[in-house]
Amino acid sequence: MTLPHIALVLAVNLVFGFNLVAAKFVMEQLPPLAFASLRFLLLFLVLFPVLKIIRGRMLLITGVALSMGALHFTLIYQGLALADDVSTVAIALQLAVPFSTVLSIVFLGEQVRWKRWTGIALSFAGVMIIGFDPRVLGYLPALAFVIAGALMAASGMLLMKKLEGVSVFELQGWLAAISWPLLAAASLGLEDNQAAVIAGVDTMGWAAVGFSAIGASLFGHGATYYLVQRYDVSLISPLMLMSTLFGVMFGVLLLDDQLTLRIVLGGVLTLGGVLLITLRSPSQPASAALDQPSVSGSKHR
Repeated sequence: MTLPHIALVLAVNLVFGFNLVAAKFVMEQLPPLAFASLRFLLLFLVLFPVLKIIRGRMLLITGVALSMGALHFTLIYQGLALADDVSTVAIALQLAVPFSTVLSIVFLGEQVRWKRWTGIALSFAGVMIIGFDPRVLGYLPALAFVIAGALMAASGMLLMKKLEGVSVFELQGWLAAISWPLLAAASLGLEDNQAAVIAGVDTMGWAAVGFSAIGASLFGHGATYYLVQRYDVSLISPLMLMSTLFGVMFGVLLLDDQLTLRIVLGGVLTLGGVLLITLRSPSQPASAALDQPSVSGSKHR
């Protein structure tokens, strides 16, 4: 991996790690669904020029948008709003990797060896240990929302594997176009006083919304797909685990998150399990000649 690409990997992990802190901050001013709808509305406005109907693929694109967009972010933002800290959310989100592995076995017939089964077991054991931490017991519904959100992301990845001929920004544009009206409608139905609340968001709050849309979605996801097209997924996936460590670090430094022994132990087991799952022998080398990455074989965060 070249030095510029190593720097890009670090930048993406920093962005993803900090994004959880930014989301937690802005949800002190905005309810979760309103925040999610504004994030995707901004992303839609930025990517509107690249949107076009892609014949024969719109049904799959809609499935990806629903699972990895509206449903995924509704669940994780609701969990983040209910949780007392960012650290637990950052660790639990990594369950998307073992979830996607299990779903691939069931629906795609993929063969899994003992090493990956061990990783799946360690990942779930780690989250169980976190869930029985006395402090986390106070917000188990938050953990349940986040785990369900990770499952939605894994489901979307299975649909994404079938997509071909769709660029990264086209998919993100449709994801935003489909998700923001649904999230806005859900916010209107389930949350109160949206107009007054949005009018009261301060400059830092709007900066956090912009960071989530442009920093995490546009830059973070786009750069991840760019790297996956140039290097083996088995190399990029473990490197992206650094985002969890950065998320925990930012939560402790900026939001005064408290780390208990159970959370540390559970985090080590979860991340170790995810590392075992992702560190497998690559089946095909990634092409280095693609200037416009597609979504085939991409990971989502």
